[in-house]
Amino acid sequence: MADKFQGSVVPVERGFLDYVVREPLGVVGQIVPWNFPVMFTSWKLGPALAAGNTVVLKPAELTPLSALRVAELIDEVGFPPGVVNIVPGYGPTAGQRILEHPGIAKISFTGSTAVGRAVVAASAGNLKRVHLELGGKGANIVFPDADLAAAVAGTAFGIFHNQGQACIAASRLIVHSSIAAEFVDRLVALAESIRLGDPKDGTTEMGPLTSPQHRDRVLSHVKVAEDEGGQVLTGGVAPSDAGLAGGCYVRPTVVRAGSATRAATEEVFGPFMTVHEFGSDAEALELANAVDYGLGAGLWTRDLSRAHRVARDLRAGMVWVNAYKRVNPGSPFGGVGASGYGREMGFEAMHEYTEAKAVWINVDAKLPPFYPRA
Repeated sequence: MADKFQGSVVPVERGFLDYVVREPLGVVGQIVPWNFPVMFTSWKLGPALAAGNTVVLKPAELTPLSALRVAELIDEVGFPPGVVNIVPGYGPTAGQRILEHPGIAKISFTGSTAVGRAVVAASAGNLKRVHLELGGKGANIVFPDADLAAAVAGTAFGIFHNQGQACIAASRLIVHSSIAAEFVDRLVALAESIRLGDPKDGTTEMGPLTSPQHRDRVLSHVKVAEDEGGQVLTGGVAPSDAGLAGGCYVRPTVVRAGSATRAATEEVFGPFMTVHEFGSDAEALELANAVDYGLGAGLWTRDLSRAHRVARDLRAGMVWVNAYKRVNPGSPFGGVGASGYGREMGFEAMHEYTEAKAVWINVDAKLPPFYPRA
């Protein structure tokens, strides 16, 4: 995109040429989460550098080593000193300094919605531009005409991939009542078959969560769901198997819960899905749009008209039809509502890292003096 990012010429009154160029912001700050540390480092560095900026990037304190390895490679290939600066540290110290530093023109933050609000507050002092990619509570709607085998497989991938530690995870299954029993039975059977183990073992299908604290947080949501009257259909526990006990593992969890409960409205960020039934397309949309988040959403149907209509009415920055959790460097990634604003990737990301400058050239306009005595 670095050599395909174009300005524009604006049609204005005769005698003038007005063109718009995109200029880099200068120094930008980027704060990367722990769930996909290499991926998010690349997502943020790529467009910022391609747009001509320099970067100060802070990796998450739980996962700094991959970003530091990227820094070594950047030095090895000959980037000029100071173009990319990797600054490990904690949010309240290193992160806060990046947010408040007057020499940093923009902050790109990926993380929780709660911290995102703090980022906005900290940036107000010097009016930094802010891009936020925050939490999600993805709706995944299965209509009665869906290919059930594909929908079960895609639903499981949408929630259990990376142990559910993804902002776009398909954490709310919204399934038509006429197929709900069969669909949930098949999903539960698949969830129970997932092989937990060492992520370095090629046969492992689900590894551990990132930390003991996060494992305990995910398990606490199971207790919350049960206290609210939810029914745990499978999982909800740490495994006791030899080699897994004592690790940061949580079994794939499926919970039947009310649509207004904490289990169904708060982001868990783990292998934890709630199940909800609907009878009509309107009810499915009402359930899908009932949370504050609006990042990713999916739907499964063979009806092309329904697919377009529902995709249009879903309150989300990304919608997948008969698939889930697909991304591409050319396609914008981001959300609405409590999921933040601004976009990663695509030309939209290049706009996030540049300012538009309008240049007016008087070619042959004969302008009469505004003050006749001049």
